[in-house]
Amino acid sequence: MDSTRAFVKNVRRVVVKVGTAVVTRDDGRLAVGRLGAIFEQLEKLNSRGFEIILVTSGAVGAGRQRLKYRKMINSSFADLQKPQVELDGKACAAVGQNGLMALYDTLFSQLDVTSSQLLVTDNDFKNADFRVQLTRTVDSLLDLRSIPIFNENDAISTRRAPYEDSSGIFWDNDSLAALLAMELKADLLVLLSDVDGLYSGPPSDPRSKLIHTYIKQKHQKAISFGDKSRMGRGGMDAKVKAAVNAAYSGTPVVIASGYVPNNIIKVLNGECVGTLFHKDAHMWIPVTEVSPHEVAVSAREASRRLQALTSEERKKILLDVASALEANEHFIMLENDADVEAARDAGYDEALVARLALKPSKIRALAESVRRLAEMEEPIGQVLKRTELAEGLILEKKSCPLGVLLIVFESRPDALVQISSLAIRSGNGLLLKGGKEAKRSNAILHKVITSAIPETVGAKLIGLLTTREEIPELLKLDDVIDLVIPRGSNKLVSQIKSSTKIPVLGHSDGICHVYVDKAANLEMAKKIVLDAKTDYPAACNAMETLLVHKDLMANGGLQELVKELEQEGVTLFAGPRVNGVVSFSRANTFHHEYNSKACTIEIVKNVDEAIEHIHSYGSSHTECIVTDNQEVAEHFLNRVDSAAVFHNASTRFCDGARFGLGAEVGISTSKIHARGPVGVEGLLTTRWVLRGQGQVVEGDKGVVYTHKDLLMSNGCNGH
Repeated sequence: MDSTRAFVKNVRRVVVKVGTAVVTRDDGRLAVGRLGAIFEQLEKLNSRGFEIILVTSGAVGAGRQRLKYRKMINSSFADLQKPQVELDGKACAAVGQNGLMALYDTLFSQLDVTSSQLLVTDNDFKNADFRVQLTRTVDSLLDLRSIPIFNENDAISTRRAPYEDSSGIFWDNDSLAALLAMELKADLLVLLSDVDGLYSGPPSDPRSKLIHTYIKQKHQKAISFGDKSRMGRGGMDAKVKAAVNAAYSGTPVVIASGYVPNNIIKVLNGECVGTLFHKDAHMWIPVTEVSPHEVAVSAREASRRLQALTSEERKKILLDVASALEANEHFIMLENDADVEAARDAGYDEALVARLALKPSKIRALAESVRRLAEMEEPIGQVLKRTELAEGLILEKKSCPLGVLLIVFESRPDALVQISSLAIRSGNGLLLKGGKEAKRSNAILHKVITSAIPETVGAKLIGLLTTREEIPELLKLDDVIDLVIPRGSNKLVSQIKSSTKIPVLGHSDGICHVYVDKAANLEMAKKIVLDAKTDYPAACNAMETLLVHKDLMANGGLQELVKELEQEGVTLFAGPRVNGVVSFSRANTFHHEYNSKACTIEIVKNVDEAIEHIHSYGSSHTECIVTDNQEVAEHFLNRVDSAAVFHNASTRFCDGARFGLGAEVGISTSKIHARGPVGVEGLLTTRWVLRGQGQVVEGDKGVVYTHKDLLMSNGCNGH
């Protein structure tokens, strides 16, 4: 549940208002399918014990459509050539209300729900006795599980014209819904519209952003509205006024789309849908809060300033970051200790706590890795290919930063340091969202690192996001963010991949295998298997499945491997072929990442069966073969389709620092752009630079193409 929507747990009485744009189609006819979907939601909520009050618009529009059709049918051809007089709005309301309620009654009857109609006018609410009786009648209907349906009685309203007069106690059905929510003491008002909620500008403007929580002090004067409703008298301006009135009188309001399936149920389930209006909203979110879009744009602008620096200036920033980490070790440890203690108190498993914990030695190692990164060859502006297209026309392919990276990671605060230093080295802007369990550690590390970034670049180069609610908005920013790298659970990666158009780089599981061949040196195999599993069991490159050649079951090799693992406290699970040979529990599935001192063991007939098993149950991360048979080893290395494949070496070597990359933003199992540990090179792309002397194409008549490869000069042109 979204933290700002926690109040819905206490909601019982709900007013739902459907606007004209929701009730009718573009041609003015009633949107029967859309209304049916909305009514199905109301029926479900009614059966769950919610008290539902419906306020509807659309009578005037529906009546106008019907009367226009009737008038056309009854007119001669000569009549149709004459200028058409606008139909009387009150007559349209009378005809439309009849048809509207007939449809509503039919739809609700199909769902076995009783509905009731209450038509009101502005003058009614001036009568105190009317208001008392209104409350009694509605309470009685709700007790009977009937859904009251309200509409303004436009047919007999004393307004000059329903579309012009905005005076009185209420002036349209949005303000009527707000008035009823207050009068009938509703716990929530939902205003359904034809857009997703309130935007910072006209929804048709691509620069406009959805506002999830309205804060009066922040948004009241900062929002510009677009056109009014397609058919009704209001529009978003009217909805906001009604929502503010109701919210600041004590009834929370959500403006959401009536076009999106199950939106009402989503609101009542506490999901972040539409725009919330609440009198306490200013206490939840700082009035000065910067939107996710502004954070992303600021990172992009700062990255361009970073790219304009010389190589030595960028190198100095990294050296300053390393020094700042060491100088602030005490403060970093205090915040990290608090996170670890809170995680244990919350009952997190030890694997997560292990990933969360920092030690002084770890901080010093991080500082050293940043220094090594600083000393690496300058990655930006490297000439990768140089070609003479024609005489005096030279084309260069050069390395350049991707732009802005969004990294979503869980648990490990040390990842923040690695990712930030890689972003600086590669000239990229960076947006970081860490797990809530590492909130304090991430905050202090972000503060320490950004304090080392000079003002000429700006601390906004690296933005730290603090709430989960910001992620969906960021994932929409494909015009600003260039790459998303999720580091975490399979669920996290899958959710992100399905929620964005931005390219996603990462892996969803770390199911790594070690295959011990019949020709393996058993003592070597023991060392590799133990290291792959116990060096850091929570790492994504730790062994999760041990595959053993069948001959080792007969000669005792399997039992020796099992003994070594059990002595180190590893919990073992058996595959079908191992079950019964040794006494431990059977594995439920081969596709499982333990992230702890546990692993699965299975027997295979030969190297090809080992390869087949890896392809069937692995995650294309890191695989190892232990054997002294070079031919078998080469067969394994060439056939296994994973990001990293090793011979006689622990899977734990699959790491950016150990590969000499300085650090890594993660290990990618994707095949596009970067694969395996992703260091600086994986955060770069290329661009083409063409230098000429006035050449023009002119139908290729005046150009003699040579396409000659030229020697590449070292260096990066001053950058």
